Amino acid sequence: MSPPQILVLALFLVPVWSNKMFRCYNETELLGAAERKLRSHYPQPAEPSAAAARGAELPCPLQLYQQPASTELSARSVSPWTYVLKTLKDHFPSSYMEASCLCSGCILVQKDGSAFQSFDYNSLTVKQSRVFLRRQRCSDGSGYYLTPVTVEVAVGCTCVRANSSP
Repeated sequence: MSPPQILVLALFLVPVWSNKMFRCYNETELLGAAERKLRSHYPQPAEPSAAAARGAELPCPLQLYQQPASTELSARSVSPWTYVLKTLKDHFPSSYMEASCLCSGCILVQKDGSAFQSFDYNSLTVKQSRVFLRRQRCSDGSGYYLTPVTVEVAVGCTCVRANSSP
């Protein structure tokens, strides 16, 4: 195929592709279409269990370090976290779990086994980009189309040196 033929073919396919990309779905088709698109084009990471989620703010859990080590990474970290359920209206998936740091500093364990929170370090969230599908009304009002949107989601916490001002 010559370059001009490729260009003509591409110009022909762009409208076809964009119409398929932004197809209007009625209410009953929408969820199925979103699930298919997420599965085929935007695979979602595994969500933490609902048991790992906590709604209320918890204090920095120094007592975790007085017990045998947990198998949960979030509880063994020197920057422990919990998960909070978040909801995005008009998005698929509509809810997801997000990490929330339990300490502002980091937990340090002394030689005698006692633990304390050090503010020479900070607990910060580690973020990951995730693709969600946002439901938007079609221009003719007949239904909805789905557009991919990227959202930064906190997936854990890490310990970093505190910023020092010069």
